Amino acid sequence: MTSADLVLPPTDQQTPTAALLQAPEAQSLDQAIGDMNLLLEQHGHVVAVCPTGIGAAHERRLHAIRSVLESDRIALLRTDLPPLGVAVLVRQLRQLSVCDFSPGVVASAARLLAHYIHAGALLNSVARLDRVPVSLKTHAKSWVPGSQFAVVAGPSPQLVRIGPSVEPPAGPPFATQLLVARGQLTSEWVQQTLAPAWGVQAVQECALPAGSPRWWGTGKLVEFASFLPDISVIYQLVSSVRRENCHWCGMELIGDRCAFCSSPLTPPENRTHSPGVLSQGAPAPPAT
Repeated sequence: MTSADLVLPPTDQQTPTAALLQAPEAQSLDQAIGDMNLLLEQHGHVVAVCPTGIGAAHERRLHAIRSVLESDRIALLRTDLPPLGVAVLVRQLRQLSVCDFSPGVVASAARLLAHYIHAGALLNSVARLDRVPVSLKTHAKSWVPGSQFAVVAGPSPQLVRIGPSVEPPAGPPFATQLLVARGQLTSEWVQQTLAPAWGVQAVQECALPAGSPRWWGTGKLVEFASFLPDISVIYQLVSSVRRENCHWCGMELIGDRCAFCSSPLTPPENRTHSPGVLSQGAPAPPAT
């Protein structure tokens, strides 16, 4: 992981922690290469989650390490999820890492699992929000004192200005729990209105990730992310997807692209290829 505050507490004693891949200003390149080489020796493969919000120098550092080590055992997963959503995704990958899946399946499962994370925030302004489409009219309403906006960044963008007769954004059509991180905005709307509307099973609180104010364009926010809490459901979800072998590096994968070498899946011309869950939409989670 690229930031320590994106490593959530484990859900059980089996869930391992995550290794921190530090930024260039915090560690020399030689030290970073040594740490990565040690991780490869200890674990065999490394799945590095790279949020789009990290600095360009940090991302270049990760690619440089992979190039210097000439290793095809390092997967660099870029994700557009907001910080709290990234933290949830990383914890789910940590849970999957101790299951009987190959490294290729664990890494490529990230794109699948992101479809089941409804990540958003309650904001006092969208004037500086550039991660979700915002109309000029909505921008203008940001200047009205007391305005608040519920924004969902994924799996599909939604933006609602909060009001007495306004419905909350559409939530997940399956059972989830809700993780909440408070910024500088004092509001109980997420817990009192959004959580019941989404029918979440439980609400948990955690510290706000350091990168959240920058990602959302304001520090006056309450960030939230709903997620599948049961590892058995996540396991069944990943197991239900057809597995392939990458024609380039040989790694096992699900979906339409190898997470380790980024090579697209190229099925034989004479094979009937069913619609991939990662390219045509995600399947419903299995019943609990």
